[in-house]
Amino acid sequence: MNGQREVIDFLCNPRSHGPGPGVVERIDTHGSLIVLYGDRAYKLKRAVTYASLDFRSLASRARACRAELALNRRTAPTLYLGVSAITRQADGRLAFDGPGSVLDWVVVMRRFPQEALFDRMAGAGTLAMDLAEQLGAEIARFHNSADRLPEHGGVEGIRLAIEENHRELLGHPDLLPSAPVQALYRASLQALDRQADCLEQRRRDGRVRRCHGDLRLANICLFEGRPTLFDGIEFSERLNCIDVLYDLSFVLMDLHFRQLPRHAEQLLARYRAQRDEAEDCQPLPLFFALRAALRAFTLAGSAKRQSEPRIARLKARQARSLLRLARVSLELPPLRLTQARQRQC
Repeated sequence: MNGQREVIDFLCNPRSHGPGPGVVERIDTHGSLIVLYGDRAYKLKRAVTYASLDFRSLASRARACRAELALNRRTAPTLYLGVSAITRQADGRLAFDGPGSVLDWVVVMRRFPQEALFDRMAGAGTLAMDLAEQLGAEIARFHNSADRLPEHGGVEGIRLAIEENHRELLGHPDLLPSAPVQALYRASLQALDRQADCLEQRRRDGRVRRCHGDLRLANICLFEGRPTLFDGIEFSERLNCIDVLYDLSFVLMDLHFRQLPRHAEQLLARYRAQRDEAEDCQPLPLFFALRAALRAFTLAGSAKRQSEPRIARLKARQARSLLRLARVSLELPPLRLTQARQRQC
């Protein structure tokens, strides 16, 4: 991010945000840098490239910021305020939305307490059952109104997800042993064969829609008194134009992994009751396994980046536990996924 250093320094300087006391907080993710100050949050796209995104050019970051604003206003219209340019003034100083040349772009959001995040509440044991039920209704409302995109998803979309997960899991042989990784791969392909007709019928019936794409508890908050989905994927149609149950499966898996199976069960029940079409949930075990595998390799990678050995060991254990959860979930009937507890190691 050296090419963005001046912009980052500007965002992290309290004087850039006007008069008044305040402390700048910074949050780094794999694709963004988020600066919190006062009642605002500023999200800068990092000039990086991965398999599914390329933010190296200023134009690509501008497009991504505008897409993020448009897509996330579907679920959080009062949380997402706009897109601002970071510009250079005639005297060389940087400013928000000045008349000079544009150095970069940021998504501007209203700030909320980190304790309002559902993953924080789940970890603290304060995620109430009624919030899980409200969340199920909110996700159903979102899915009911999302654009239908039958040209995406189906068998090929899920096959790509299986192959990508497998490549990523194989990249961590020191943390994720090869034998269970290979076993999961074979079982996932077998499950895909069994579900092929169902997946294609769901695609034809309009169950593939422009969804959130990353519906983890960390991307859900309690905002203005209701569960709010935010930080949906804007950079890849392959990742956000998916089966609605594949979208839902991420939060169900997350709750299950955090030892909240009853919350997952109630969320799913409320979701099914509020959907505008019946859901038999037949492909849910496969979707559940894919989400667990994705989190497994993500946490394995995170474990290697940790400077604190204790945290690194914890993330490595979680990654292995998620790999087991992915394999076990393929053996369960759809509606038992949210009822059986997974033993953490």
